[in-house]
Amino acid sequence: MRLALFLLMISSMLFSAENPMVLQLTGVKTQHQYLDGSVKEVLVEREIPASCFGVNIDVESIFSGDFAGRNVPKECQKSFVTVVGKAQPMMIEKGVQTVGEVEVLDFIKNKLGVLPLEYILVDSRKRDWFEQMTIPSAINIPYDEIEYDDKSPEDFERMMKLLRIQKVGNGYDFSHAKTALFFCNGAWCVQSRIAIQKLILMGYPKKKLLWYRGGLQDWLLFGFSVVKKAP
Repeated sequence: MRLALFLLMISSMLFSAENPMVLQLTGVKTQHQYLDGSVKEVLVEREIPASCFGVNIDVESIFSGDFAGRNVPKECQKSFVTVVGKAQPMMIEKGVQTVGEVEVLDFIKNKLGVLPLEYILVDSRKRDWFEQMTIPSAINIPYDEIEYDDKSPEDFERMMKLLRIQKVGNGYDFSHAKTALFFCNGAWCVQSRIAIQKLILMGYPKKKLLWYRGGLQDWLLFGFSVVKKAP
């Protein structure tokens, strides 16, 4: 009886409308704008094949290096590169919040989806990477376009407009700047960290900067929806 009551209580907590954990089960509706200006409606959800429900891994698999296990169906496995980049710290700098997948879902639905003029989800990778695949609703601001460059001043101006930064004399006004959540390829990718640090050097308020450390690789590992370049 006590166990049944406990399970009922946990279930009620999980499915509370105010609990962002439920978003990975219900999905999040959003819009994604491609670089060519076209817009697509997207449901962001965990795309798990029916054959993968109930699949488990054992201790022997983990310690043998076979992380999926011999008996796990092929469609339930994911492979990823582990020898590139540099492992990033959990915190970029004091005052900048590091977030995970649940917080990204909550950001898309309850921040970006409600107040798009005040919030922005930023893919800080180069444009060709963004076009190939990204998180739905993300806007591309490449990390190397955050600093002014005489050769392409329009890129810097675009960044300023997207983040709502105003040029004032020799400095910048961030009073209307958006709260921006940055990501790049994965926990080994430096591009989003560099982007955030460049903005901090400009004077961007740290409280308005969030970092999804896991990036696109962790997003894919959990099976969340992405948008890809049209064929």
